Amino acid sequence: MRRRAQRGAVRAAGFDFVGTEPEFTGYPVQVELDDPDRLEPGRHDTPTGMYTMQKPGTIAMVDLDGGACHRVRPVTRDHVQAVLRRVSGVDVTVTALELATTWTDRARQATTYRHGRVLLAGDAAHIHSPLGGQGLGLGDAIDLGWKLAATVRGDAPADLLERYTRERHPVGAMVLDWSRAQVALMRPSPSTRALAAIVRDLIDTSERRARAAGWNRRVDRGWGRPRRCGRSRRHAMVRRGCVASRPADPCGSTSLLGPVDPRAATRPLAAANVVADGGATVVRTGSIRRCHVDPGL
Repeated sequence: MRRRAQRGAVRAAGFDFVGTEPEFTGYPVQVELDDPDRLEPGRHDTPTGMYTMQKPGTIAMVDLDGGACHRVRPVTRDHVQAVLRRVSGVDVTVTALELATTWTDRARQATTYRHGRVLLAGDAAHIHSPLGGQGLGLGDAIDLGWKLAATVRGDAPADLLERYTRERHPVGAMVLDWSRAQVALMRPSPSTRALAAIVRDLIDTSERRARAAGWNRRVDRGWGRPRRCGRSRRHAMVRRGCVASRPADPCGSTSLLGPVDPRAATRPLAAANVVADGGATVVRTGSIRRCHVDPGL
């Protein structure tokens, strides 16, 4: 209900929220079973969906019902048992339901992230399945946060907030397509099974590291991590999960700054700490150490 209310508020503000409807309902559950040994551990693709048994009673299920049961009915013990039997094909009995929730692969995105003084980030800007754990909202917050700070200070270029949609919308669209591709590989048809086998073989080739590195760079963009831009070079201050940028830099929020004194590293920054020094804005989201930026940059 909360997310539906958010969708209504986004539309009421004049945003279009477009995309694709779900193919399944997902269930992460914690249950007690009368005979846990009847379900094999690991992931199992079946004609009606998929289930994964991580340890006795910890189960993730995908029911190919078009998202029909997501947030429209209570997730009871009887319902979880019925879904588990249908997906697994095993006549298992759920004796107790401890935890359960639902999700879908619905993938939608606002066509723009800004209307006047209203800016969208996170679930208000895009929704997709949690497959892959991309964490788009963090990247949105990093990018939008320093732009708003520069605008409030009065030292931002006139089009700085307009860059937000230009920079973040393509990243969101890419992650939504990545999520859709993962869903496509979960369909139970023989052609999908063949495609999934080919993808696994490609991952196992000698080029897997290079290809994986390319995908990791794309994920880094979703999380707001830095990437090379124009003539920029990797900055000595940049570590995992750090974004450093000048508000007026034409490369935008992902450009990297010039040299820094490496002797200045002294102690870890506090989580989500924002430091403004000499026109530079540094947002800490990972593990970095404090550095002094030359104010003359």
